[in-house]
Amino acid sequence: MRSAFRSFGGCVLGAMLGVLGGCSDHSAPSLDVVVIGAPTAAFEDGVRLPPAAQLVRGATAEGLVALDAQGRVIPALADRWIVTDDGLSYIFRLRDGLWRDGGAITGDSARAALRQSLAALQGTALAQEFAAIDEVRAMAGRVVEIRLIRPAPDLLQLLAQPELGLLRGREGAGPMALSREGNIALLSPIAPERLGLPQPQDWAAGVRRIRLFSLPGADAVRRYAEGGTDLVLGGRFETFALAQSVASLSRRDLRLDPVQGLFGLVAVSANGPLGEAAVREALAMTVDRDALASEIGVGGWAATTRIVATGAPGDLGTIGERWTDLALDRRRTEAAARIKRWEAGHQKFPKLRLVLPEGPGGDVLFARLAADFAAIGVPLERAAAGSAGDLQLLDIVARYAHPEWYLAQLSCAARRGICSAAADARLGEALAETAVDKRAALLAEAEAELTSANVFIPLGEPVRWTLVRGTIPGFASNSAGFHPLPPLAERGE
Repeated sequence: MRSAFRSFGGCVLGAMLGVLGGCSDHSAPSLDVVVIGAPTAAFEDGVRLPPAAQLVRGATAEGLVALDAQGRVIPALADRWIVTDDGLSYIFRLRDGLWRDGGAITGDSARAALRQSLAALQGTALAQEFAAIDEVRAMAGRVVEIRLIRPAPDLLQLLAQPELGLLRGREGAGPMALSREGNIALLSPIAPERLGLPQPQDWAAGVRRIRLFSLPGADAVRRYAEGGTDLVLGGRFETFALAQSVASLSRRDLRLDPVQGLFGLVAVSANGPLGEAAVREALAMTVDRDALASEIGVGGWAATTRIVATGAPGDLGTIGERWTDLALDRRRTEAAARIKRWEAGHQKFPKLRLVLPEGPGGDVLFARLAADFAAIGVPLERAAAGSAGDLQLLDIVARYAHPEWYLAQLSCAARRGICSAAADARLGEALAETAVDKRAALLAEAEAELTSANVFIPLGEPVRWTLVRGTIPGFASNSAGFHPLPPLAERGE
């Protein structure tokens, strides 16, 4: 089946000549969407999902709430909810709808599905973020209550994540149905009346099917340049240079999501020299972050030495950037001395293996870090993504921007690498504290413990980009870095 714009040869030619500003046909019967990833990524299952599979999960299995195009929480299986004054109970009124097998969406069935989703998260970093849930109860009819052991002001944002899409058996309740054509995911809007919702007049004329492809970065960008799609999602720092080469045809096409999160290095194992905090700090000290910012080439990209994003809600501001009183050459002199002291008590410093994703951004990052580490006598070699290494790039977007999210990602329970039991203890105390000022102080102490332990080498903010031709209804850059498919299925005017 031809894609929406393939019917318009002039648009394809215009894309190749860089003059395609407004050729996108919003009335076409389908929209082709390309997501950067492995060709079969859209069909992966589980709870550690690649971007394409997250989009499919979010489209085919709604949670109690969902995210809209702007990244805001909106009703999904629950059409309304209330939060008690003490913040310890969230009560959801479910819509009068049906599961895909025809069964009614009830409090009992939704409770079972939510428990199933929460149980599946065990052993992941996301599971920690739901640790405040004490009990899920089914109340009369179509009502579900989530009771908490402590207030969780970001609970709705978490429940809107695609991993919390609710399943009955192995199927969600929509709002889109999935079929497969080779490696293409075909997602068709389900008629509202089949979901138990009011159906507007001429509903079918206002929606379209989405054909979702998952392709490696270079192939995705090439397809866009050749007019094979109007939308590329899932861009990260390692493929940003590829997008720049195409966006030079029309600079309006490249959009950056204003995300926050963690972008830096974690020490995978405490074996060898990385088992010493002083050595890990030496590596953090020697990085020329200003040079890295210039070489990555992302306008406005801010380097950082902090774990928690400056200005995050609840951040007291008592912890600032590190080594601001030391020029880079003085930092490297101190770092080199630490490496020499380690060698004096052990052996020649071994070559460290750094695990990075493929792509021009990964090449730039490796070259920068290899030069920086060499300046203090530390040899570095590159390891492919998925292989064993000594250092691993951590590149994740914050699901919510509060300090506890950042600290939980580096906790011992997250199992990302070296961790700090002392920081975990402060984080646990903070999460149990109901007084806002005391909670903030404990979170600051937890960040100070993690900083002192040097379990993470921060570099800057994550990079998330998209290629968008013209104005596509249902698309908006957002701080979640997530672009749900159901809004994209609306034809617009």
